[in-house]
Amino acid sequence: MNTPIIHTTIHTNGVNLHVAQAGAEDGPLLIFLHGFPDFWYGWRAQIDYFAARGYRVWAPDQRGYNLSDKPLPVAAYTLDQTAADVVGLIQAARVEKAYVVGHDWGAAVTWRVGQKFPQVLHKMAVLNAPHNGVFRKYMRTHWRQLLRSWYIFYFQLPFLPQWGISRPNWLPLASALRGTANRGAFSDADLREYRQAWARTGDGSSMLAWYRAAAQVRTERLASPRVSVPTLIIWGAQDFALERALAPLSLEMCDEGRLEFIEDASHWVQRDAPDRVNTLLADFLI
Repeated sequence: MNTPIIHTTIHTNGVNLHVAQAGAEDGPLLIFLHGFPDFWYGWRAQIDYFAARGYRVWAPDQRGYNLSDKPLPVAAYTLDQTAADVVGLIQAARVEKAYVVGHDWGAAVTWRVGQKFPQVLHKMAVLNAPHNGVFRKYMRTHWRQLLRSWYIFYFQLPFLPQWGISRPNWLPLASALRGTANRGAFSDADLREYRQAWARTGDGSSMLAWYRAAAQVRTERLASPRVSVPTLIIWGAQDFALERALAPLSLEMCDEGRLEFIEDASHWVQRDAPDRVNTLLADFLI
C-alpha cells in the first residue's frame, strides 16, 4: 500500500471497534465492511484506491474480529446490533451520511443498514452477499443452495467448529481461503497477517458467533424488506457458497439498483479482481 493508514479505536453501540483510516479528513466518508473470516486488511486495494481519490476511508474490524471488542453473548452479533455499529461510526465521524460497501457478512450488515437506517446512507454497495430475506427464502426452496450452505449448520455445533477452524495454527481456515479464491489472491504474507488476526479471537468463537446469532436470535421485524438507497451489487460469478440466481433476486428488492457480474471472480471478488471492483465502485459512488 502507498497510502498512510492511521489505526484508531472508536466507541460505538457499546463496543470499541478498531478502525483503519486513510485519505482526506474533509472527504466524503466511505466505510468498508468485511465478512468472515476477514478483517480490515482485506480491503487494502480499495483503501489505497479511494483514499488517493479524496475519500475519507474507514475500514473497521467488525465486532468479534481482530483488534475490535468481542462480546460474549451470541445475541450481541445480530444484524440489528452490527448495523447499529455502523450508524455509530457515521455519527463518530460527525457526518450525516456515508457511502458503505460490504462483502460477505459485511454486505449483510450493509443490506440491514439500507433497510433500517436509509437516512444515514448516500449510496451502498454489496459484494457477493444476497439480500437477507431473499437468502432465507431461496435456501428453503433450492436444495443445491442448501447443500452449499452446509457450513452454516456445522457452525451451530458447540466446540467442534472452533477446533476445526483453528488447529493446527489455523491451517483449515487458511486452506479454505486459498481453496475458494482465484490463484494468487492470498499470498503467504497475507496468510501470516490473517493468522495473527484470527489468533486474537482465541479459538474463533467470536467470528462464528455471527452465524450462530443468525440462526438462533430473532431480529427486529421491519415494516418493509425493500431498500430505497441507491445500491450496486457486485457478484463474483464463481462463488463457491452462493448460487448466481441470488444476485438478480436481490436486485429485485432494490428501488434503485444495479447488478454487475464479474464472471471469472470467486466469492473473494475484491481480491480476485481489485481493479475491476474499484472501477465499478468509483463509477457508482460519484
